[in-house]
Amino acid sequence: MDILELTLILSQRLSIIATVAFILSRMPALGRVLSRKPSTKDKLILTFVCGGLGILGTFGAVEIHGALANSRVVGVMVGGLLGGPLVGAGAGVIAGVHRYFVGGFTAFSCGLSAVVEGFLGGVVYKYWRKGLIPWHVAWLAGFAGEIIQMLIILTFAKPFSEAVELVKIIAIPMITVNSIGVAIFMLIIKSAVEHQERVAAMQAKATLNITNLILPHLRQGLNEISAGKIAKIILDTLGVAAVAITNRKTILAHVGTGSDHHLAGHPLLTKATLNAIKTGEIQIANKKEEIGCSNPKCRLSSAVIVPLKKRDEVIGTLKLYHERENSITSVTLEVARGLAHIFSTQLEIVELETLARLKTEAELKSLQAQIHPHFIFNALNTIISLIRIDPLKAKDLLLNLATFLRYSLKKEKEIPLREELSYVEAYLSIEQARYRDKLIVNYYIEPTVDLDIAVPPFTIQPLVENAVKHGLRPKIEGGEILIRILDNEDSVVISVEDNGVGINNVFQRLSEKSSGLGLYLVNERLKRFYGEESALNIKSLPDIGTEVTFKIPKKYALKDVVFSYSS
Repeated sequence: MDILELTLILSQRLSIIATVAFILSRMPALGRVLSRKPSTKDKLILTFVCGGLGILGTFGAVEIHGALANSRVVGVMVGGLLGGPLVGAGAGVIAGVHRYFVGGFTAFSCGLSAVVEGFLGGVVYKYWRKGLIPWHVAWLAGFAGEIIQMLIILTFAKPFSEAVELVKIIAIPMITVNSIGVAIFMLIIKSAVEHQERVAAMQAKATLNITNLILPHLRQGLNEISAGKIAKIILDTLGVAAVAITNRKTILAHVGTGSDHHLAGHPLLTKATLNAIKTGEIQIANKKEEIGCSNPKCRLSSAVIVPLKKRDEVIGTLKLYHERENSITSVTLEVARGLAHIFSTQLEIVELETLARLKTEAELKSLQAQIHPHFIFNALNTIISLIRIDPLKAKDLLLNLATFLRYSLKKEKEIPLREELSYVEAYLSIEQARYRDKLIVNYYIEPTVDLDIAVPPFTIQPLVENAVKHGLRPKIEGGEILIRILDNEDSVVISVEDNGVGINNVFQRLSEKSSGLGLYLVNERLKRFYGEESALNIKSLPDIGTEVTFKIPKKYALKDVVFSYSS
């Protein structure tokens, strides 16, 4: 057999290598191996697979002068290139021991070369820090490994004259074909990895696009209206035949094919959906029978049903349908899985926001319940003392007290600024009657300010109350309060300034829940409504005074937060 014929025969055996490479590229453990984060189990699997590939190369060998021209090096070297020195050497030991017991005058030298070449591949892996080893580096490693094998044969195979004759025949074919085989193997692996990355990129892009569109609807919770809008967005974006969203018992929305009998509000129709809810596991139906729709005219033939969970409890399902059987691709599956995760996360966030809102409402009601009795008691005492000496003044104070009480029962999300100011005036008129000349109040409102701009109720009054109680009351001589409202280009700037004793720890007052409505709750409500840019800005100096400022944007998207301010 001449060199050319041997080369052609060995080249034909590369089809086996390509097949094994394709199978290996589909193994889940390979992803962890390529990320260089394999477990011990992953390394053992790769060792035995590559060792087995080396044995397969021995079985496909061509006998030449009592020796075997083979492709054993491909398996063991790939083991080293993918898994490192231990994997490469281990695969080499498996293939090498098998080769030794096959026999022949090159048994020992070929067995030894298998271990050496596997270890050589591992050395390349260890010092290559740029990710997956490219095909040309793999080719060079295979080329060098086969030259080493020829040197080992010349060194250890006896008689030496036969070893020389053998190397003359097999050297060029084996060095050429096996180095190409190693390169092809790594090229197939690289192609598989790139394909997986493209699939992941497609899945991430589709999920991101859908997420941006559905998040505003998810903030409303999961109901028939929001589910219908979300399902329509997913249908238009993914191009599937139909999209459905359910709770545990009924269909919330179904758009696309089958919408004539999969109707919102109706009980769940398909067995696969019931199984997903029961088990909490993703269900893939590749045939019409597996979907289990009771309508014989239903054209839906394959589906992926993903359970929607909230705190590990199944609350419904997301379903993506196709009209053809076996149409659920890996991209569709991963997109469905990603969307279900987004659904679950966002629904948990909505629940937390609802709990936070209810907590804030409870705090406000509790604090108002504490404040109002004291304030009303003091106000009534003041009015009683004025009834005889100044009945008209007492009447005005009663009207202001009525305004105060009526306002405190409000539940609106927002009110006009002028209404908030009228409440502040009613409050301050009662306090001025109590403190007389010790409390002076001034207003400065720019003429261009739109007093109909919407503000959350109980926004300015708590700041004024804080100035009276904590700023001026400790001063024997009393002091002044200035309420200033300025018109900026994009916002209305409101400030409450006093010349009282000042605040010792501004940060603590903003971050802790003090008694009364206080700065903390006002600050939290402003941030909830308008964002961080509208948070309270406090400037305070001991014995000089305090100025509290905040901004109300003229144009804003009011967040979906509802407050109740009744006592």
